[in-house]
Amino acid sequence: MKIIVCIKQVPDTNEVKIDPVKGTLIREGVPSILNPDDKAALEEALRVKDQHPDTHITVMTMGPPQAEEVLIEGVAMGADEGILLSDRAFSGADTWATSNTLAKAIEKIGRYDIIFCGRQAIDGDTAQVGPQIGERLGIPQVSYVEKFYLEEGKIRVHRALEDGYEVIEGQSPILLTTIKELNEARYPSIPGIMRAYREDCIKVWTYEDLDIPSTDIGLDGSPTQVKRSFTPEQKGAGEMLEGTTDEKVGSLVQKLQEKNLI
Repeated sequence: MKIIVCIKQVPDTNEVKIDPVKGTLIREGVPSILNPDDKAALEEALRVKDQHPDTHITVMTMGPPQAEEVLIEGVAMGADEGILLSDRAFSGADTWATSNTLAKAIEKIGRYDIIFCGRQAIDGDTAQVGPQIGERLGIPQVSYVEKFYLEEGKIRVHRALEDGYEVIEGQSPILLTTIKELNEARYPSIPGIMRAYREDCIKVWTYEDLDIPSTDIGLDGSPTQVKRSFTPEQKGAGEMLEGTTDEKVGSLVQKLQEKNLI
């Protein structure tokens, strides 16, 4: 069985700040992590490999050279190889251009049985790339996967809904987008870390390696344009009330009356 897992390196959202003048993300000094939903996708692929040792797992990402770090992490966790799509021609891509590029890279790989993607990346929250890849490849897709079963060649998943779940069955090839509640990801192993750094497990593909028009990638292939990003203005600091319980209740009532709220 061949599984492809699409992952992404994202800034740790707890540390993200926005330049108040330029309205852009300040990435300098901000730590990067493997997107949580993507980590669940990778873990589920690794669990398939635990049950079927002949499974081959490829982790793939698109980004600048430093995005290789998440591929190394993926190999250290147990994936067989990583593919980094990195070229200045890919920069500025929205979800449309990103899915174009990833789909072409998957076509270049050739045969596959399952494509796992995280539901969405925490730096964009669009949840569009996975389904777009499935559409471009012309294969079935199921989003919001919270449980996954592989039984006698059949794929059965629970798709999370607001008030429950629905059970969907399918056959390969298929694309699944996962949520982080699907599982708890394992840590990289010591042998895995040594292999990831010692062996030539990561390939780098540029624009020249893909059979894709320049008008379908990067900024030129992106119909979505972000006009401005900004942090909402702070509405005011909270106030802690001191004293006994009766004193704090009385003070609270007085302040609410002053604001004509009661």
